[in-house]
Amino acid sequence: MKQLIEDIRNHKFMNVYLLCGEEAYLKKQYRQKLLAALLDEENSINLNRYEGKGISVPALIDQAETLPFFAEYRVILIENSEFFKSSPAELAAYLEQIPPTTVIVFVEDEADKRGKLYKAVKKYGRIVEFTTQNEDTLIRWILGELKREDKKITRNTMTLFLEKTGTDMLHIQSELEKLLCYTMGREVITSEDVEEICTTHTEGKIFKMLDAMAEKRQRDALDMYYDLVLLKEPPMRILYLITRQLNLLMQVKELRGQGYDVNTIASRCGIAPFIVRNYQKQERHFSQERLRELVERAITLEEAVKTGRMNDRMAVELLLVMGSREEKKTTG
Repeated sequence: MKQLIEDIRNHKFMNVYLLCGEEAYLKKQYRQKLLAALLDEENSINLNRYEGKGISVPALIDQAETLPFFAEYRVILIENSEFFKSSPAELAAYLEQIPPTTVIVFVEDEADKRGKLYKAVKKYGRIVEFTTQNEDTLIRWILGELKREDKKITRNTMTLFLEKTGTDMLHIQSELEKLLCYTMGREVITSEDVEEICTTHTEGKIFKMLDAMAEKRQRDALDMYYDLVLLKEPPMRILYLITRQLNLLMQVKELRGQGYDVNTIASRCGIAPFIVRNYQKQERHFSQERLRELVERAITLEEAVKTGRMNDRMAVELLLVMGSREEKKTTG
């Protein structure tokens, strides 16, 4: 990201960029900054946009060969093309000979680093990967947004806010806007404000579902699941998220048992420290054997759904019922 900022600041650009990664907010922000630096605001005649699958590579190359009209650059913006999965050889080869007056900007969620196109962009251009930001970075960003609005927030309220929103910056921005409108006329944002107005993201709801499982509140776990289904959340995605959280619980439990601190566990698991602290409270309700059993059961249920031997909705129900039962005590 630093190199991209330098390119924009110095007005010295590569002929091809790939902006990729899971952090959609930052990806969108830097796409706009790059386009604004390359083109005058009213110079859309030199901007060609392509989006989605099925883009013609020969047509794209023809457009890239066109000289800009009374401007320094012709910019080709290509979004969500999945070129970095299919890796068309013709496009990869073309990147070596892009005219100096053309800049191609790819914006993708995923990119296969083994593909020819990815390697070509790396060789002839610049790749910027936008990953999930750590807790400290998110807090600094949120505090900056609040300071501009003359708002204050305590550390505990900030933690509650992040627990509800997760680490996706687009979702955080949306929930922050709601919170600022709700607290208009007041200086301090309270935990009550966050509870009242902020929507818990799906992964947060899954966490609460696992809380209910851990505390053997089977009815509550099932009710939360049915609520997610009513909100059109696919059962297979719910099963995936439950499995993912069970895996993380297992890792956190193992690392805590080895004596690692919260920050080290967070780094090794690739999650924020505040999430680790919550997982530490939750994993104490499960033995390592029980967590492994639940993960294995989840994998078996997923396979049963994919092979048509079980309904997807029933598969999640069975996992929740199993996870909510009391563990059998082993005797030595």
